[in-house]
Amino acid sequence: DLSLLRKSIYNYLVATITALATSTFFFLLSPLNAAHSEILARTSPTIYDVLLALFGGLAGILATGSKLKGNVIPGVAIATALMPPLCTAGYGLATFQLYYFIGAFYLFIINTVFIALATFITIRLLHLPYKRLPDKKADVKAKRVMWTIVMITLLPSIYFGYDIVVQDKFLKKADLFIETEAQFPNDYLLNKKIDAKSRVITLTFGGQEIPESQITILKSKLKTFGIQNAQLEVHQGFAYLATTNSGED
Repeated sequence: DLSLLRKSIYNYLVATITALATSTFFFLLSPLNAAHSEILARTSPTIYDVLLALFGGLAGILATGSKLKGNVIPGVAIATALMPPLCTAGYGLATFQLYYFIGAFYLFIINTVFIALATFITIRLLHLPYKRLPDKKADVKAKRVMWTIVMITLLPSIYFGYDIVVQDKFLKKADLFIETEAQFPNDYLLNKKIDAKSRVITLTFGGQEIPESQITILKSKLKTFGIQNAQLEVHQGFAYLATTNSGED
């Protein structure tokens, strides 16, 4: 139904721009500009967000298509799936952090597309009446456009989901490596930092100076844990503290 589609797109754009402008304006005025966990959680969408959007859309259309025609479940889907990423995108604009804006807005697009897809599929499965295009070629073209949009939206999320799984595996292997091998006589581990994205492990020890030969042996053991391509940085004792202090001075 092209006329209904045009009306829907118009309403969708007005609502999106209004919500985005409001959230941007809010964060411009707000003294709170630190990226907390609720914001960061919506800047890296994955295939799991696609599944959530599908189930949210499924719940929404089943509620709308039932005899009771309740608006509670669709309202919850909008409140949990669409507004939070738009607010995060507004935060990205207000703080000039393009990475946050792109990630959050991509999550918003994922939720939009897959809530709509769940609605489309459910309507067909329930055999609810729908408007057909008079021209078969136009109908085929419309379906191709729809599935193209779905695939373009889906593919990056699969990559990001795979990347998160890889990073999680690296974190577990790095933790096991540190617990098992990062032990030196007369030394204790002051701090550890694992950057799974850049695959860097930083260890800070306190106590006696660790000979370079032992650090070399420690690095060689990375291969045993399947993280041989990781970069291991070892900082130790007062020498590390002195370097840090001199850098601050």
